[in-house]
Amino acid sequence: MVLSLYSSGDGMKTTTKSRKTNSKLDLKNPRAFDAQAFLDSADVARKVVSYRASEKIYAQGDPATSVRYIQKGGARLSVINEAGKEAVIAILEPGDFLGVGCLAGQPVYMGTATAIAATTAFVIERAEMIRALHMEHELSDRFIAHMLERNIRIEEDLVDQLFNSSEKRLARTLLLLAHYGKQDHPQETIPKVSQEMLAEMIGTTRSRVNFFMNKFRKLGFIDYNGGLKVHKSLLSVVLHE
Repeated sequence: MVLSLYSSGDGMKTTTKSRKTNSKLDLKNPRAFDAQAFLDSADVARKVVSYRASEKIYAQGDPATSVRYIQKGGARLSVINEAGKEAVIAILEPGDFLGVGCLAGQPVYMGTATAIAATTAFVIERAEMIRALHMEHELSDRFIAHMLERNIRIEEDLVDQLFNSSEKRLARTLLLLAHYGKQDHPQETIPKVSQEMLAEMIGTTRSRVNFFMNKFRKLGFIDYNGGLKVHKSLLSVVLHE
């Protein structure tokens, strides 16, 4: 039995969870990585922690002692420079890992992770995660491939930041949030994200984001109907030279 602790800043309750093997993990397809199945199949001991919207999951500079796996909700990953300027570098969703730098010996977290909605995450201690990766070789191969894909995304974000206009960066960010190019049927309606957060993500001002969002809406690339809907036609902004 694995002890699961459901906790938040204002309370905690304890339940038990049986370890089991999940047969849904597809080891034949190197691109198919089901993190939930990975954690179950690898028999990983973890606790489950709940965070309120806007609550810090961990802060920049905190000791990096564990890995988080987002089960429900989402997180904003940001960094702050010495002058106090904050930049959002990623929006993470269910199925994403946080704090994996500790597995490579990173002593402290390099950024701050903040819940963007009510969020549930598995917390796996560094030693336990390393044990599981060493014991389950096929599963560790899938985990490494998963993390390499994430690193490629970060490199693409850097190139985007260096060479593309703020209009293109905004269009690309909206398309990524809607999962275009990531799955056969992207979700047109994206999670709630403020213009301030979009501005931080692409490195521009809120007024510029507001200007381009209005432009995209007038051109029919996006809609505001109970949520932000992104249409495939927005790709024309990214592809336009």
